[in-house]
Amino acid sequence: MTAPFPTKRRLWYLAVPLSLVAAGALFLWWFFGRSVPEEASLDAAAAVTTTAVANEGSTASAATSGTWTIDTVIGEFNFEEATSTFAGFRVNEELSGIGSAVAVGRTPDVTGTLVIQGGVVTAASIEVDLTMIVSNESRRDARVQRALNTAQHPSATFVLDEPIPIGDELSEVETFSVNATGDLTINGITSFVTIPLEGTFVDGSVLLAGGVEITFADFDVQVPSAPVVLSAEDHGILEVQLWFSKAA
Repeated sequence: MTAPFPTKRRLWYLAVPLSLVAAGALFLWWFFGRSVPEEASLDAAAAVTTTAVANEGSTASAATSGTWTIDTVIGEFNFEEATSTFAGFRVNEELSGIGSAVAVGRTPDVTGTLVIQGGVVTAASIEVDLTMIVSNESRRDARVQRALNTAQHPSATFVLDEPIPIGDELSEVETFSVNATGDLTINGITSFVTIPLEGTFVDGSVLLAGGVEITFADFDVQVPSAPVVLSAEDHGILEVQLWFSKAA
């Protein structure tokens, strides 16, 4: 009969695979379970300026009529504290060995204009460069690009269809809530949507933030998959945080 392994050797043979499993679980937690960036926030983005409170009580409406363009200089863009202009998505996932997680993708490459006349937003158009979207998990990025079909349709657009009253006596620190209704085009497919937004005037600029839930199948977008992803929802939040400066 073959002599049994010594107890220490048996324990070593058990410890190696267990340590590999633990290391793998730790890696997955570090890679996929890291903190999720906060949703687009009017308050957080507006905090990048220091003069809003000083202007409290002043009327902004007299100077707001005209054309405003997307400003990509104000604030900072990163996943820890995004205070700049950006557009992106948030999708719930179920990850093997981790549980529920949120996939977030964003890009600061946004252009567009809005026109305000007499306290009413009469026109607006936004274009997002989807090829520049990055997520809070870099190894997801290539799959996101394929899912959005950016090789054929690199941009997403939104064009306002209905005027938005915002009032004609807004102060620099006053916020307002509006619904932006128009045509959203992703992957070459257009859908009529209404996006709830909050807005304010901050230090001479217009800030809008908000989001809307969309179903990816409506735009023929396939949810990206990966071995570690047990499931991902076929719907998510399209979110925007937009700074506008008045055109010269």
